[in-house]
Amino acid sequence: MIVNRRLMLGAAAALPFVNLARSAAAAPITWGETIALWPGKAPGTPARLPIGRIQNQSKRADFNDRWLTGIDRPTMMVRRPPAPNGTAVLLVPGGGYGFLAIDNEGEEQARWLNALGVTCFILSYRLPGEGWSDRARVPLQDAQRAMRVIRARAASYGVDASRVAVLGFSAGGHLAGSLATRFDEHTYAPVDAFDRHSARPDLAGLIYPVVSMDAPFTHAGSRDNLLGNGADQASRRAASVELGVRATTPPIFLAHASDDGLVPIANSLALYQALLDQKRESEFHGFDKGGHGFGARLPSTRPAAAWPTLFASYARRLSLLPG
Repeated sequence: MIVNRRLMLGAAAALPFVNLARSAAAAPITWGETIALWPGKAPGTPARLPIGRIQNQSKRADFNDRWLTGIDRPTMMVRRPPAPNGTAVLLVPGGGYGFLAIDNEGEEQARWLNALGVTCFILSYRLPGEGWSDRARVPLQDAQRAMRVIRARAASYGVDASRVAVLGFSAGGHLAGSLATRFDEHTYAPVDAFDRHSARPDLAGLIYPVVSMDAPFTHAGSRDNLLGNGADQASRRAASVELGVRATTPPIFLAHASDDGLVPIANSLALYQALLDQKRESEFHGFDKGGHGFGARLPSTRPAAAWPTLFASYARRLSLLPG
């Protein structure tokens, strides 16, 4: 087990790619190649579908910050690298299960990963409070299905089906963590041959993640959006990632800042302790400064800017990225 509790003060000075997003971040979203997750209606489709909206929250000219709501048709946007190396990453944007931060935690992550030769699939998953039945399972249904579709179509994208990771942020980190701990849970009835493939990621990267839905440090907004207001303790515990760690949990990489004022670092610490208790492969990086929602946007002088290089290094040690 790889263990790292260091504060990476000043470690980002030589990073070659953590700020790649900056030069192109203000470009419009190019939907490009998009894969529909479900061949027909998604499970639990309501009589009236939500209406899709894109809102740009950015007040800066050099960054887009578009938030998606009204996900009526869950999809993956494909971002292919110039020179694919066989590794794929399912990118899971956050947004408290109330929206998807598609630029900061999707498009900009795909840019630096593409530069490493990684094929990226940006997940546009359904938001549980938008009328879907069985709301607590809706995002996990989409994440499981996404992993199965990637593996089923791996050859067509030059991807090795045994080298598929997931990388999630904030509430997207909760979803990525849920996928890592609940990949074989029967959340929907199989719809085609794609569902014969495993939904287990080969590595899960969780960046400033929401983890617990029951502990005092939970992010209440994510909890209520996922489970509904007033969810009972059994539901909250079932959705708590740290309580689902077991012998089959894949390696997990955690990065969090101690000054995160929205999702306390205690979330990552609780999951890391659970991984240690279960003797699962894991790596944790706690940073002195970074706040919340930093994506790949931090200047190299901020400690948490080191996380992409650290994540890539961990993936190489697991042989998911070529050395």
